[in-house]
Amino acid sequence: MISLPRLYAIADAAFGNPVILARELFEGGARLVQIRNKNASARELFDQVVAVLKFAPPDGRIIVNDRADVALLSGAAGVHLGQTDLPPLQIRRILSANQILGFSTHSLAQALKAEQLPADYIAAGPVFPTATKTDADPVIGLDGLREICSCASRPVVAIGGITMENAREVFSCGAVSVAVISDLLKSGDVARRTEEWLRYNSEVCGPPSSFTS
Repeated sequence: MISLPRLYAIADAAFGNPVILARELFEGGARLVQIRNKNASARELFDQVVAVLKFAPPDGRIIVNDRADVALLSGAAGVHLGQTDLPPLQIRRILSANQILGFSTHSLAQALKAEQLPADYIAAGPVFPTATKTDADPVIGLDGLREICSCASRPVVAIGGITMENAREVFSCGAVSVAVISDLLKSGDVARRTEEWLRYNSEVCGPPSSFTS
């Protein structure tokens, strides 16, 4: 199984230029960054991902939201798919063997179905109410997250309304990593907030999960 850092940072275009945001996230110490630009054309997203890859640290990984074609052509570390995107089984066939495939789930039933799919990790949420998606699925809460984590045979990334204040509870449910958008990007200093997150994860949340590549 793949190894995931505690912090899964998302450079969401809803908060600004994702290239600039990704640079600030990496400067703050993030090492797994998803590029998310729902309104971009394939060409625009490709150019943004390539720009980020040029300055990403050697141990940094870039995940592309939704677009497997962009992930493949740019040489990004992988792609993250939602429930309404092309099926993971189909996408796995076009990705290279070492590229990561992540898949969103919003209920225990979806998570159990994902167990039969070629996904390297599953995202579970929204754990808490979130303002980053206007069409967000119903909140699963900590109990729902705990139930999914207890049944999953692969790493679970928790997402949705996660802040530094509630992250410890999220990790206690069995999540390997937390995907964070607003709590990083809404700060006046993204790099500094990222540093605070990583320090908090190390001092308060404990060591990373035992899932390894």
